[in-house]
Amino acid sequence: MAFVVGLTGGIGSGKSLAAQFFSQLGALVIDADQLARSAIERGSEGFDEVLLRFGDSVLKNGDIDRVALGQIVFENPQAKKDLEEIIHPRIRAEFEEAVASLNPGQIMVYEIPLLVETNAADRFDFIITVESDPELRKQRLRARGMFSSDIEKRMAAQATQEQRRAIADCVLTNDGTEDELLRQVENIWESTILPRAQI
Repeated sequence: MAFVVGLTGGIGSGKSLAAQFFSQLGALVIDADQLARSAIERGSEGFDEVLLRFGDSVLKNGDIDRVALGQIVFENPQAKKDLEEIIHPRIRAEFEEAVASLNPGQIMVYEIPLLVETNAADRFDFIITVESDPELRKQRLRARGMFSSDIEKRMAAQATQEQRRAIADCVLTNDGTEDELLRQVENIWESTILPRAQI
């Protein structure tokens, strides 16, 4: 059997950096956000469904403007639900296809920000959450060019640290340097993931 790891964490926690480290160690890393982008790319059925539901106001140069779409769904719970109904089944199908194509003993790390919110815990053999001090997360997001008001909204829309910790088999704390995070990733890889993947 292949071994499938769910990697989650709040926005700005450093889960993409952790995913990068897992990739360097030999895991196949798949990013749910990337699948979400593909699900509504121009030419896809998802693209047509988004236009049907949200209209041309979400288009920019013929593609879906994710910022404009994001603003609509963050302020309107029904619009958010509608978008999720278009995207989530497609992401799930892609995920299942990826899992089905794995070789025995292969390790896949699935970077999924909304693991708690989509009740996806039962799809994984092992769950890791990357946690970080909320103020530090805000600092990182501001450095990426996000506005404070957007940061607050994004963080409030996600599961809490307690909810993520409750379903995780392992918590990586990313309050220090990149090297410190790398050491934690290497440790969990060697002590737990590799041995369990070889069973």
